[in-house]
Amino acid sequence: MSQIMNRLAEFVTETRFTDLPADLVERARRHILDTFGATLAGSNSPIALAVQQSVREEGCAPVARIWGSKLLTSPRNAAWANGVAAHMYELDDTGGCDHSGAVVLPAALAALSLCPGNISGQQLIAAVVLGYDVARRVLEACGGYAPHNEAGWHSTSTCGVFGAAAAVASLLQLNQNQTAQALGIAASFSGGLWGFIHDGSQSKKLHAGRAAEGGLLAAVLAAKGLTGPSETFEDVWGGFLKTLAPQSRQPEALTAGLGEVWKLNRCSIKPYASCRGTHSAIDAVGLLMKEHQSQAEDIARIHVYLNLFLEGMCGSTNLQSLAAAQMSLPYALTARVLFGHAGLGVYDSSKRLCPEVAEMLDRIVLHVEPQQESSEEPMIELEMRSGERWRKQVTVPLGSPQNPLNDEALLLKFNQLAQRVLSVEKTAALQTFCLSLEQQADVSAFSRLLSQ
Repeated sequence: MSQIMNRLAEFVTETRFTDLPADLVERARRHILDTFGATLAGSNSPIALAVQQSVREEGCAPVARIWGSKLLTSPRNAAWANGVAAHMYELDDTGGCDHSGAVVLPAALAALSLCPGNISGQQLIAAVVLGYDVARRVLEACGGYAPHNEAGWHSTSTCGVFGAAAAVASLLQLNQNQTAQALGIAASFSGGLWGFIHDGSQSKKLHAGRAAEGGLLAAVLAAKGLTGPSETFEDVWGGFLKTLAPQSRQPEALTAGLGEVWKLNRCSIKPYASCRGTHSAIDAVGLLMKEHQSQAEDIARIHVYLNLFLEGMCGSTNLQSLAAAQMSLPYALTARVLFGHAGLGVYDSSKRLCPEVAEMLDRIVLHVEPQQESSEEPMIELEMRSGERWRKQVTVPLGSPQNPLNDEALLLKFNQLAQRVLSVEKTAALQTFCLSLEQQADVSAFSRLLSQ
């Protein structure tokens, strides 16, 4: 087994809740709660219901909950279905693998019925933190978000599968060798392409679920003695990094600062139901309108000065499907100007396809700035009918670790989303359980709290 793989596996098997800083535990609770809210909101979407129907038709031992429903299914199917629902509305967290919560938490909870005994809240928190950490490290080893996604890979799926495998390996109490095998097997389950961006197809919504399922399956197979390639992260033909990141790979990122630099700390909780690439621009437009007390009818043009990567990812004005609209920066700005926010409600077809939206979209002009780095946030300029022009660039958008949602906003988001499918009473009970998670002796109660 390679040195890198051994170090990662040792990190997963040896890390305990007591190794986690208090502020990291607090952050983990917030992200777990946020992921539940996003998943519950997506659980009765058409795509999620189609996946649930396929699960029913397959038939299996009813031991793991599909959240927001009465349905019990196999661990693999639960991980798959809940991962799809978590990523359904672009409300899940970001900045990890990219969407780590939608991969790691569905896999971890689906594994509970497979564990040798009761799992405490502390064990679950540790497993989730490890999942976030490993998934992000794999993405950084690929060179980071921009080069990996520019190559056509959807990192939520390609890198998230390793995070799911790590979280489940921790819960199943696999030894170091078994954990290394699980990570190796996970590499062969990695996949997910950005082809959906060209036509607004629905495959993006499936990626988180497949990564959650693949990571769980990798750990289960490793527990049964199956082996994965020991040279997964080495510079060899068929290795993960050499295959998926031949020009940008940085294998040292896999183990740099293990146990000291916690990758969950860089993750964001999203205030808007759109791609993270649109959030800084949404903030900038909102701040400019507030500062200058302007309305939609006062605006002649909105100029967006952005990098080529962001323009390619979020520059479309195709609003025919929900998936396409949520990737559209022009529509995100249009929604903020016309409706005052960019929450889930404005992505309904009755809003995004109305005549006022089409007229506003015509007033948004994108300017590609060749000198901008792919990680830079766009500059927004409001050109007013009065002739005035105002500019703003928000470098740290709302929801980022340096500009987090406050507790009131986080709980408001959670309650609004969860109550789309759960009662007020059950939503409150779920919130209380999550926010005191490290005090819980047995997290199997989640199955009841997440049922409709």
